[in-house]
Amino acid sequence: MMTRKTLIIGNWKMNLTMHEASLYLHKLMEQLPVRRDVEVVVAPTMLTLQSLSLQIKRRIVKLAAQNCYWRDHGPYTGEVPAAHLHGMVDYVIIGHSERRHIFMESDKDIRFKVQAALRNRLQPILCIGETAHERTLGETREVLQDQIVNGLANITAEEIDHVVIAYEPVWAIGSGEYAQPSDLAKVLKVIRRQITHLFGKEAAEAIRVVYGGSVSVDNAGDYLAVVGLDGLLIGGASLDAYQFTEIVKKAHKE
Repeated sequence: MMTRKTLIIGNWKMNLTMHEASLYLHKLMEQLPVRRDVEVVVAPTMLTLQSLSLQIKRRIVKLAAQNCYWRDHGPYTGEVPAAHLHGMVDYVIIGHSERRHIFMESDKDIRFKVQAALRNRLQPILCIGETAHERTLGETREVLQDQIVNGLANITAEEIDHVVIAYEPVWAIGSGEYAQPSDLAKVLKVIRRQITHLFGKEAAEAIRVVYGGSVSVDNAGDYLAVVGLDGLLIGGASLDAYQFTEIVKKAHKE
């Protein structure tokens, strides 16, 4: 199996002002060790991206946008196109459960956003995950397969190399609940099997899959030990520079 660089992503969501974000980033870059086997990414609010892109040292940490719009320009009040993010960020989070359920983003919206990100040379982090109801009904596998098929429709074999998949069970986000490592191993098999079906075995072995859902300093090590998992998408714990740094350290393989 080919070696995949571990990816640790901090999703700040709607937190940290411009000043707070700048101070945090300065502290983070001082604390973070530079590791060749770990890639660190933070996703600030849209308003702070341009300023932080001038402050950031990409060999230490990279930037992601939390969302984008799929049209490159036009009469779409309040939206920020992927085309405008190019040059500021390396990644863009697409299809996060909060976007799907609060803002009612459809599979079609998410598919178009993935395509827009790739078109503008950004790496999409495609979020997938089942709700508590779907989990209770035993529909996890079917839900994940559908979200992968819909989210990656019309993507080429070359483009899939630039996609990251984030498994974030909706029932675990911000709830204090989290997937057990043994359950996560089963989900990873479902995801890679579906990628194999769509793009072939080589693509399935190359694509990075990360986990998000109530990740903390206490449980991060258990997740990172799961065979086939390539990193973490961290919410609340990423707002504390010390905690986030400690999680990054756990990702480093001695």
